[in-house]
Amino acid sequence: MWIADRWKDYELLDATDGMRLERWGEFVLERPDPQVIWKTGRRHPRWDNPDAAYRRSASGGGAWSEHSLPESWTVSYGDLRFAVKPMNFKHTGLFPEQAVNWDAAGEWIRRRARDGQGVKILNLFAYTGAATAACAKAGAAVTHVDAAKGMVAWAKDNAAANQVQARWIVEDCRRFLERERRRGSRYDAIILDPPSYGRGPGGEIWRLEDDVFDFLTLAAPLLTETPAFVYLNAYTTGLAAGVLAYMLDAVFTARFGGHAEARELGIPVSGTSAPCWTSYILPCGATGRWNR
Repeated sequence: MWIADRWKDYELLDATDGMRLERWGEFVLERPDPQVIWKTGRRHPRWDNPDAAYRRSASGGGAWSEHSLPESWTVSYGDLRFAVKPMNFKHTGLFPEQAVNWDAAGEWIRRRARDGQGVKILNLFAYTGAATAACAKAGAAVTHVDAAKGMVAWAKDNAAANQVQARWIVEDCRRFLERERRRGSRYDAIILDPPSYGRGPGGEIWRLEDDVFDFLTLAAPLLTETPAFVYLNAYTTGLAAGVLAYMLDAVFTARFGGHAEARELGIPVSGTSAPCWTSYILPCGATGRWNR
């Protein structure tokens, strides 16, 4: 497991009975997590008075409780800065477990820079641009692609907070890949963070387990002859880490050499509701990494 244990501005205070208790900077939020199936009692005192809590509705969906939070606020990870805020569907616009991938990508980018090589990165399904900001901060030229205009606007704000630039594209990722292939565009690395389920601009249904392999095959020709890496994130519960590694090997190792590995991502829990009252790690999806 790759564990995101270098945070100062984020802390998973406790987790039990389907819920997380988290500190985001100076604010404490309570929100659901389907991985938290144990019921070990709420022993952290902030369960009684979080700054905001997300409550599911019996009819579906849910909403944040009444709170006095600002519209958004900033959290830091090393020298990176990100805006967070309570969103619909329980999210905050940032996945803290992804910090391990920001660190790994940054190291590759800096290593190639020491060898006098620039890095062009394609960030697909790029959301609010945490990976975009991290890679650009390390010295890469990043193309950021997401179909949601609002998310790209948020990503631009994150980039500005980090004093970096990127190429911003609001478009369906599959259509963008097809267009870039026709243009003969090439990148040194690709980051993919696709949703488990979604719909394309023509109403096409996307299911990660059904469509991701073909998507990887479509993306492979956009890499240069000597690419650096491909990272693939997955939050689909039934998609094991080993499956990610196998797909990356089948598409990228077969074409370029190198190797793939994949692991679960995790966040340390600092509270005391863990089994046997010891610290533990909350699993948070998986990442596959292909490196040449």
